[in-house]
Amino acid sequence: MPDFSPHTELLRSLGRLVRGLSALFWGLPIALVIGVQTARTDTLHSLGGMPPILVTGWLMVGLWHLGYFHPGERIWQRALDRCKFLGLINLGLSPFIYWWNQMPEQGFFTVVVTVLAFNGLIFLDQLNVLLNRLTAMLPDEALRTETRHFTQLNRWLVFVIFVMGVSLGVFAHYPLLTPSFLDLPLLRAEGSHWLVVFLVLLPLAMTMALLWKIKEMILDSVFGGPAGPTAG
Repeated sequence: MPDFSPHTELLRSLGRLVRGLSALFWGLPIALVIGVQTARTDTLHSLGGMPPILVTGWLMVGLWHLGYFHPGERIWQRALDRCKFLGLINLGLSPFIYWWNQMPEQGFFTVVVTVLAFNGLIFLDQLNVLLNRLTAMLPDEALRTETRHFTQLNRWLVFVIFVMGVSLGVFAHYPLLTPSFLDLPLLRAEGSHWLVVFLVLLPLAMTMALLWKIKEMILDSVFGGPAGPTAG
């Protein structure tokens, strides 16, 4: 990456950037697994609401590390601030996943967990915007083009999942509105959440691939070594 001057401050900011990308790469799938396990099973019952708090906090740490890269770039920092704001909402609402698991009959908990789920989708959408802004500052045209195409696809997928989630929620509460050709077991209340989780896996996997590619490019070009499978 010849456009980067090899002075100490820049290398330090790039090191934090790599750590932030690593934290996001590992944190995203773990957050999904922990969230689903806490909401739908009693596997993590003994830990209470701590697992969701820890994984959403982990994502916030990753975003915090990213903030040290080009702190004076306003467009980049605005995109980062949006992700941080959405991440803080995820962090603040995450304990409700456990409380909803314990008291699913409480309508307030159901509403809060629904808000958390949709906020998580918006977070994934804005994270793709953030990655697009990041690669715009890196001197790798091929990576910029690839990231732009995949982030556009991811954002469309997230939008489709968002609309589908709203529709399934409406059909679950108002069965008479459900078209006859959609009256399938998978689309009913007891199975619809698994369908949404399955659909989220595709944009999540592509976002993880972009995170890994960006981190690998920085490590190879700046630090002269391959990206290892460590989170730090």
